[in-house]
Amino acid sequence: MKILFTGGGSGGHIFPIIAIARELKKISFKNLRLFYLGPKDPFAKKLLLKEGIKVRFIFSGKLRRYLTFTTFFQNIFDIFFKIPLGILQSFFYIFFFNPDLIFSKGGYGSLPVVIAGKLLGVPIFLHESDSLPGMANRFLSHFALEVFVSFPQTPYFPKKKMILVGNPIRTDLFEVDLQEAKNFFQLSGEKPVILILGGSQGAQRINDRILEILPEILKDFELIHQCGERNYQQVKQEASVMVNPTLMRFYHLFPFLNEEELKKAYAVADLIVSRAGSGSIFEIAAVGKPSILIPLPESAQDHQVKNAYIFSQRGAAIVLEEENFTAHFFLERIRYLFENPKLMERMSLSAKNFSRPRAARIIAEYIYEYLTQK
Repeated sequence: MKILFTGGGSGGHIFPIIAIARELKKISFKNLRLFYLGPKDPFAKKLLLKEGIKVRFIFSGKLRRYLTFTTFFQNIFDIFFKIPLGILQSFFYIFFFNPDLIFSKGGYGSLPVVIAGKLLGVPIFLHESDSLPGMANRFLSHFALEVFVSFPQTPYFPKKKMILVGNPIRTDLFEVDLQEAKNFFQLSGEKPVILILGGSQGAQRINDRILEILPEILKDFELIHQCGERNYQQVKQEASVMVNPTLMRFYHLFPFLNEEELKKAYAVADLIVSRAGSGSIFEIAAVGKPSILIPLPESAQDHQVKNAYIFSQRGAAIVLEEENFTAHFFLERIRYLFENPKLMERMSLSAKNFSRPRAARIIAEYIYEYLTQK
């Protein structure tokens, strides 16, 4: 059986594909072959090839809603050149791959693949990570047989097509030895541990706020800080100037946490500070940790803000929007949480109750049943 994955190209699209691929391999598929077709992304290619997924890239374009003189012509170029060319490329690859099913993680990068797949009569399944679908997924849902969603009451999709499963996460993130994780980060064990995540590319504005209060926060807490590849040298240099050597042993800076490192970080963290992408929220929920979510204000349709507030309404997180994200107010929020351990316990329990750790397995089983009954 041959399954073709597609998605927008960010970590938020790639990690769920990896989670589903791993679950598919655990099921008794005969001659299972996995492919990925999407926009050029060396980071995605590296991750997918490690999973035994063959990768091909295509052209893809997107519609920019923030209209300026430049974006107007970029939209014209994408609509009339890149997207049609991507559809032709996808048509060629799909014709020769001859997949039994296309699974789309959505986003602008999947648009040419799904359109070409529909023209060739390939069954299409779609997954939406966020509480508010983007324009691409709203359009592509008309071509899908089923639409898997992460959040209840997701708008814009036909209700008869929707299946609530949650966001697929890598279950390997939970398989960790706690003492080994503590040793890996060389934790002192003297202070509570805060894990700060800025997404796959880091978050410059989060980094800036952390640096403003770094000497103060390290007096009471130990930090594991993923700052992003592009920001690492700058953050490292500024931190070394601001913080005295006695406190620096409580600061563990990383450009990026790979899967092995991330699962260790989740295990040792007492509190997680993160953006509010769906993948991050469902991983935080699955490990059952209290969190402070700082939604990315530039996210499409403001979906990170909506994701964050849905999660916080369950009592699992505190939302701190960027307009209120001043360094000392942030530090006071952290201190308030650690001064109220019962609140932290309730947040952990609420996070666990929100999680849907079997999402990837449910989708894999659904695909298996569909293909074996064809």
